Amino acid sequence: MKKKTNNERTVKTPWYGSYGDMPRNLEYKNISLYTAVLETSYKHPDLIAYNYFGVEKTYKEFIEEINECARALKAIGIKKNDAVTICMPNTPEGVISFYAINMIGAVANMVHPLSSENEIKYYLNVSNSVALITIDISWEKVAEIINETKVKNTIIVSVKDSMPKILGFGYYITKGRKVKRPKTNGETIYWKQFIIGGKNYLKDCDAKLLGDARAAILYSGGTTGTPKGIVLSNLNFNSLALQGITACGGLDAGDSILAIMPIFHGFGLGICIHTVMYLGGKAILQPQFSAKTFDKLLKTYRPNIIAGVPTLYEALLKNKRMENVDLSFLKIVISGGDSLSVSLKKKIDVFLKEHNSSVQVREGYGLTECVTGTCLTPRNEYREGSIGIPYPDTYYKIVKPNTHTEVDYGVDGEICLSGPTLMIEYLNEPKETAHTLQLHDDGMLWLHTGDLGCMDEDGWVYFKQRIKRMIISSGYSIYPQHIENVIDGHPDVLMSTVIGIDHPYKVQVIKAFIVLKNGVEATEEVKKSIYEYCEKNIAKYSMPYAFEYRDALPKTLVGKVAYTKLIEEENNKE
Repeated sequence: MKKKTNNERTVKTPWYGSYGDMPRNLEYKNISLYTAVLETSYKHPDLIAYNYFGVEKTYKEFIEEINECARALKAIGIKKNDAVTICMPNTPEGVISFYAINMIGAVANMVHPLSSENEIKYYLNVSNSVALITIDISWEKVAEIINETKVKNTIIVSVKDSMPKILGFGYYITKGRKVKRPKTNGETIYWKQFIIGGKNYLKDCDAKLLGDARAAILYSGGTTGTPKGIVLSNLNFNSLALQGITACGGLDAGDSILAIMPIFHGFGLGICIHTVMYLGGKAILQPQFSAKTFDKLLKTYRPNIIAGVPTLYEALLKNKRMENVDLSFLKIVISGGDSLSVSLKKKIDVFLKEHNSSVQVREGYGLTECVTGTCLTPRNEYREGSIGIPYPDTYYKIVKPNTHTEVDYGVDGEICLSGPTLMIEYLNEPKETAHTLQLHDDGMLWLHTGDLGCMDEDGWVYFKQRIKRMIISSGYSIYPQHIENVIDGHPDVLMSTVIGIDHPYKVQVIKAFIVLKNGVEATEEVKKSIYEYCEKNIAKYSMPYAFEYRDALPKTLVGKVAYTKLIEEENNKE
């Protein structure tokens, strides 16, 4: 068989023929995010756009709410291209604000409400935000730094504002009354006052943005230094939505998603909100996720779609009240945002089957630099260890790190990707942008991900780990993801994370942190069994030097395993 050329391998690898009838290319409308949702409202005015603790709004009502918010933004002087920060969890106000900001041609700067004072100040200043929409629990932090920013107007929202009255009262009694109420003035007002203030603004608010206009700024995880602002366009989000709906397959207007992933994260905003709104689906908004109540959410709302990080599914497996829950309503289950081990996938698939679901968990891969997912396991296909096949109009190739030179099939290298979801730039960081977005000899702009992986001859992609996460021990290169996959394969292990710890002779050695399955105790017998299992399946030079058993592993703000915190803990022991 004739060996494929580089161009054939990266740009022309067809997966839509042998793995379904997906089109290779899609047609993307040159419109704003707001216009995309407006078109959805014309098609499906009476379908539910969102559910918030039982309060539901149709698409017709949702558009009216967006228009009201847009008028209120214009009334306080927000102009086209201004940055407005949304520092909110998943509430109706947060989602309404996002689309209203887009409608008037401003840029939504998305910030985690649990960020520290200095982090919030940094996000406000680096984006030059002129207004802030924030949750009341963040107000005390905001009040300390707001005068050190260019913010002129602050709008305060409470989690209870859109809740049913009884639930809202219950929230106030248990949590809300502990939150200090800010003193309002002309510059700091509550959401309801803010909306009323726009009633008399009668001019047209629709800036009618096109696809290349800036829509949002999201931030990188910050695990390697100061978080970078990632500037994304309207086309980026709209492309993701159309690609995602196409690649998922089998979804219909009216389908619902459990919107657990936060709106300040590409996964939450891009998939759980905009892709769903583009489709005409229902977003079941959850401002705070609790593993203890996961079973209740599934029983109450019966969502057709679950999208979350692997730790969410870890919680699902550990929840004792899931024993008799029927999951036959699920159409798609997606894991993304962090690597899903082969062993954990198998456990989830068995769990789904035991609970009457006909679907497998489908692993996705992506980065905030391309909004979120760009690759997904097909509906009825799976290859062990693979993150699936690229979305339509998205191309992957594997290159020798720090070069443009493509490697052969099955050879590890840096994952590069190209397509319509690539970010515009890193905010105010031209050198970082040039390092990440590079023009290759094929004339295409490629995103250098910093991730290690390979591709097989059929175009299936395999993620290994972050290149920077590689551990060097006695001159050997050790891949933590490989060690974790082995450990997770032990029948008593739920999940694991490994890090490199300093060693006087070997430079670094491996330490494994292990969470056992529900009901399994870390007895000497269990520890011995896991150690012997590792000895049998892991090369001697990469065998863990130390094991630590925990009830849970530290998580980042978006639910990924925070291995950097484990490294910090180890360093502080010295």
